[in-house]
Order: sequence, then structure tokens, then C-alpha cells
Amino acid sequence: MLKLLVPVLLTVVGTGAGIGAAVLLQPPAPKETAKAHDCPEPENAAYAEAMPEEAPKGDQEYVKLNNQFVVPVIAEDKISALIVIGLSIEIGAGNTETVYSHEPKLRDEFLQIMFDHAHAGGFEGAFTQSSSLDILRQELRRASRRILGEAATDVLITEIARQDAI
Repeated sequence: MLKLLVPVLLTVVGTGAGIGAAVLLQPPAPKETAKAHDCPEPENAAYAEAMPEEAPKGDQEYVKLNNQFVVPVIAEDKISALIVIGLSIEIGAGNTETVYSHEPKLRDEFLQIMFDHAHAGGFEGAFTQSSSLDILRQELRRASRRILGEAATDVLITEIARQDAI
């Protein structure tokens, strides 16, 4: 009798604990957003001028480069890891064809920057820390502006993964 009671009791207690955890850990309900007519108008012109304006919709486009970049990490004259990176370029509206027509040059410059970053130890340790990736993003942004001019506004790292060698 006791052998049957223990598993049933454990099942009931486990189910209750699971339900309790789900109730306690569920995300909060989304808050209602204020509607445009609910927002008060600024009382004076100086206040209105100090408020930042939103960028118009459609002002920027994002162009995903067709293939990912594969960057080897070299340690002791051997490949110790491979970094796979996917990139997109933020550009002014209407410049998508410019990016695609310059893609070979962009890929060449981006690969050289990533190789230099790898040789400087940028993909070692906690390589996804923002301080490390900010350096890489800054160099990629500079290269895209050299090639595309003012059309390029930013380079986004959309994917990044590291595969250590065995």
C-alpha cells in the first residue's frame, strides 16, 4: 500500500509545484499604449523644439549580405575555432542596388577587417561582449562608408557563432 501511495503523492506534489511555478513566472500582461490623442500638446515652443523628432518611416533600408562570413581563429599556427558572422547594412532608402553592385568589394573589406580582429584576439574569450563587438562594428561601418559613401549609415551584426576546433 505504501509503495503505491508514494508515487501518487510525488506526482500530485510535482504537478502542483509545476503549476505554481508557471503562475509565478509568467510574463506580465502587456500594458496598453497611450493613443496619440491622449498625449498632451507641449505648452510652449521651446519645449516642442527640445523634443527629439522620430525619423520618418521608410527613410532607412536594411540589406542583408547574401552569404555569411567565415573567419578562422588561429592559435599556435593552427585553426582553433571558426567564427560565422551574418551582416546587414543600413542604408538610405533607394540604395539597395548600390549595395549589391558593390558587394564583392564590401565582402573583401569586411573579411580583411574580421581577419585583423581575429588576429588581435577579438574573437577570444567573451567575444560577444559589447565592448569587443563595438570595435568590430565601428571598423565595418567605416569600411562601408568608404565604399558606399553617405548611403551607408550602419552595419548590423545579425548572426554570430563560434565553433571551436576539436
